[in-house]
Amino acid sequence: MCRHLLKSCARVLHKTLNRLTTNNRMREIIFDTETTGFDPATGDRMVEIGCIEMVSRVMTGNHYHAYFNPQRPMPAAAENVHGLSDRFLSDKPAFGEKADELLEFLGDSPLVAHNASFDFGFLNHELQHCGRAPVALDRMVDTVALARVKNPGAKLSLDALCTRYGIDRSHRIKHGALLDAELLAQLYIELTGGRQIGLGLADNAFSDKVLAQTDVSSVQSTKVLRPVRAHSASMEELARHAEFIAKIKDALWLQSESAL
Repeated sequence: MCRHLLKSCARVLHKTLNRLTTNNRMREIIFDTETTGFDPATGDRMVEIGCIEMVSRVMTGNHYHAYFNPQRPMPAAAENVHGLSDRFLSDKPAFGEKADELLEFLGDSPLVAHNASFDFGFLNHELQHCGRAPVALDRMVDTVALARVKNPGAKLSLDALCTRYGIDRSHRIKHGALLDAELLAQLYIELTGGRQIGLGLADNAFSDKVLAQTDVSSVQSTKVLRPVRAHSASMEELARHAEFIAKIKDALWLQSESAL
């Protein structure tokens, strides 16, 4: 079973990296959700979604963020996690009122989430609840699966992985969909190659401009001539060398000379 799981995770990582390297302008959406509980099948609902746009592995600054009225009471355990109360959500729109706006932002891009089956489960439940088609699961990229391949045996929570990769989460007091999506975007970069990916040489026009503005007048152009050093061995050195060679028994070069 473990072997099968590792192979499955490896396929996920290979698929993700292959997609990144074959399309230099890949648009991806990193997203996170907050909910009333763990299972939409038992009546739990999504109450917040945060989405971060990345193009070529760089956050563009574009994002989508919305709160939703779940039309049911918020359990105390869930409120303790994300801090979203019934009172706060009471004047927020239902998911169906914002569905088209959300789908427009998502487009047809791959969707990256941490423990993605959870977030996809709630997203697709809400979409179907308001009569929209679910998001295809082949768009799903799970950072837990990526982290399991990169760090076998390590803790895979978002907090633990941020600590491992040096991602600052000091401002994360409670869970929040947009904040967690921003942290996840940084983690995703680390899991799929680090910050070197996406870096390239400066374009020629910029390089030419820099060179044209560079002041080279202060560069030393006069060569300093130094006297030629003697590299030939002295008579004393040659004598010591001959004495050393004479002490070698059965030297190969002597054998080859006698054969001639």
